[in-house]
Amino acid sequence: MIRILSSFLLLLILTTLAFVYGDINLDTLFSTKDAGKATFIAIDSKHKPGKLNYSSVKTILDNRCASCHSGADAPCQLQLGSYEGLQRGASKQPLYENRLHAIAPSRLMVDGKTAEDWRTKGFFPVLNEKSQFPEINLNNSLVAKFLVLKHDNPLSGTDEKLQPTGKCPSLEEFPSFAQAHPLAGMPYALPGLDKAEQDKLMNWLQDGAKNSPPAALPEAALAEIGKWEQFLNDPAPQMQLTARYIYEHLSSGHLHFKGQPAHEFYRLVRSKTAPGQAIEELASLHPYLEASTGAFAYRLLPVNETLTDKSHAVYELSDGKMARIRDLFLKPAVAVAQLPAYPQEGSAQPFTTFKDLPVDARYQFLLDDAYFFLQVIFKSPALNRHDGLNGLRDQFWVAFLKPRPDANPQTAQFLSENQGFLRLPASAGEAGGLAQWFELKALQKQYLANKATFTQTVLLKNQALDLGLIWTGEGGNGDALLTVFRHDDNASVVKGLQGKTPSTAWVIDYPLFERLHYLLSAGFNPYGGTAHYLATRLTLDLLRSEAENDFLQFLPKSVRQAVHADWYPDSESQWLGVFNTPDFASLPESAIAYGSQDYPNEFFNQLAKISVPASAPPSPAQAALPTPCPQEPCAPLPAKPETAAPSPPYYDNFARQLAEAKGQEIAALPEVSFLRISTANDPAKNVIYTLIRNRQLSHVGVLLGENHRRLPEQDTLSVLPGFVGSYPNQFFTITSDQMEAFITQLKQAKTGALIAAFRDTFGVSRKHPQFWTAYDSFNQQHRDGRPENAGIFDLGRYQN
Repeated sequence: MIRILSSFLLLLILTTLAFVYGDINLDTLFSTKDAGKATFIAIDSKHKPGKLNYSSVKTILDNRCASCHSGADAPCQLQLGSYEGLQRGASKQPLYENRLHAIAPSRLMVDGKTAEDWRTKGFFPVLNEKSQFPEINLNNSLVAKFLVLKHDNPLSGTDEKLQPTGKCPSLEEFPSFAQAHPLAGMPYALPGLDKAEQDKLMNWLQDGAKNSPPAALPEAALAEIGKWEQFLNDPAPQMQLTARYIYEHLSSGHLHFKGQPAHEFYRLVRSKTAPGQAIEELASLHPYLEASTGAFAYRLLPVNETLTDKSHAVYELSDGKMARIRDLFLKPAVAVAQLPAYPQEGSAQPFTTFKDLPVDARYQFLLDDAYFFLQVIFKSPALNRHDGLNGLRDQFWVAFLKPRPDANPQTAQFLSENQGFLRLPASAGEAGGLAQWFELKALQKQYLANKATFTQTVLLKNQALDLGLIWTGEGGNGDALLTVFRHDDNASVVKGLQGKTPSTAWVIDYPLFERLHYLLSAGFNPYGGTAHYLATRLTLDLLRSEAENDFLQFLPKSVRQAVHADWYPDSESQWLGVFNTPDFASLPESAIAYGSQDYPNEFFNQLAKISVPASAPPSPAQAALPTPCPQEPCAPLPAKPETAAPSPPYYDNFARQLAEAKGQEIAALPEVSFLRISTANDPAKNVIYTLIRNRQLSHVGVLLGENHRRLPEQDTLSVLPGFVGSYPNQFFTITSDQMEAFITQLKQAKTGALIAAFRDTFGVSRKHPQFWTAYDSFNQQHRDGRPENAGIFDLGRYQN
């Protein structure tokens, strides 16, 4: 009788708690190990509440959670790089999928501002949103559930198959999910948090996951914000058109005031409130579309999310930059009789919208920060998938035609007349796909014919087709020559001509630069349907071939077709020629004097000599690269100096030797690896290299079947100092004593067993007990070397 009465009283107490403190799932509270692991979480009775807030746990969330859950490709759209992301929660709607129609946009802090906004959009909570009570806070938190699941089911040496489940369970679904996927705890497929991290996060959740009060902006930042907002909101028509151009090109970047703290960044937004008032950002799908209200002001909104390398591109604001903008856009006598209207839908029309702004000013604005703009382009969500990037080579060099202010009126007229031929895939729900691509291809063909005529009759009227047409950075800008690396489903841009001479190269002119920006950045809709993705991807093929053909015109006329045929061999794809074959007969003869038959390499060698920045010292991550040894084997690795810290030339020679490896000799390397050479007793002097495996293809330009075009025996290795790439696939750590062994064993690791042995010896696997130590140290060294430009690395592509 006493036992029955005790049970009744316990049930009565729990029922009362449920009534007072909100709904408690009794099935969850009473779940037993008969149904798998118990999902009820007991509170930490020793914890004293009230001392923890979001700032107390932000470092843990950044380094253990946002390392995967951030940006457009965050699993379950759960972004853990800000408190707003935690409040928004998760969604079962994948962003990257094939779908017939566009879905509603769900940009964090843009398309919804409150938890209620996101619940109406289908997002479900990951924090407790019921009555505040320690047990309820923990047991209604999916974050807590996943942390405990990892704690109870740690990785072991036999857990080999750790593939993502593809599931995004809600709180109600979690018990059955945990039973079916016991190894799906968080951090997924990685070591769990250490005890101190786990306890602090769980105690914060137990206390109700309180936010931190917002930090006040420093006076110096407020002064700069006021100066720039006043500048951009000047009502003069010429300034308003200039401000619109700046906004459409900078809205995807992170703006930083020169000389201000390295962690302070801003987004340029349109707000329905004037400067001095709280910002109310206006949400439009693309920056070139009309704002949802008639009147707006350009404002600088602080960036509060954790900076991640995959989405971090920095544009520096300064007094010098403002003066440069004035000189480019406001100093010329320009008549803006009427501001252009905004398109209601569809794609941008930059060549008509900004026709009153000097063409050379627009182009020079892009060239001044070409590295930034290409970063924004190649970090676009449009390319953050395999079928978005498989139209590009794994490595190619980029140069730019220089502005022609002498031909500015003629160029402006030419672009205005050809606007219709320069159309890009429509955005936001318009039908596209293959049919639209055929239309765009026909338009581009006509444009290129018109461009060839314009080039010969105007641009080359008093100018030879030689290196004088290439922008050399005006004696000091290191953005004049760039290298793009594709890493399967993501890409990186670095300054200078890096690595061995690539298979292809691009030369970009102003119309092409604008179209790349509006195709992949300003005009791409990541929430669009498959037709939009397909039209974007196929149009990138057209722009790629245009850039390659602009490079070909600088080679002797007699070899252009042979070089092009080597890029796209008809023997492998007879029909491919209809995509990319230029009209070689319409191109004039190159006036460049070549001394060898290695024309592409000689072209860039000559160009590099006249494009070296005047005096700007390289940053630690972009230091002068060791010259590879293409003509003969590199010298043997010299004996290690007796000093504890060998001199840089010692490591440079190691890098040269390593860069010689190719084909099956680099079979053990994924696309992107970070290699640390540890120095004795001083981690600050550790040497970092990025190893990029450039996979060779017989050709690109075909959407499917890339594996059938692979030429692995021709793969090359680029060895770059510092960090390149946002998604490392592997970490390697060695001492200076292991450098020679690393090269030797790498070249021998051509089979599965030897590859596994190589990675076991030098690599840091997902299950390695020191994995997080290695990850933290790589991130820290990245921040130390490039404090303004560094963001945390994403682990979503890290190999098992």
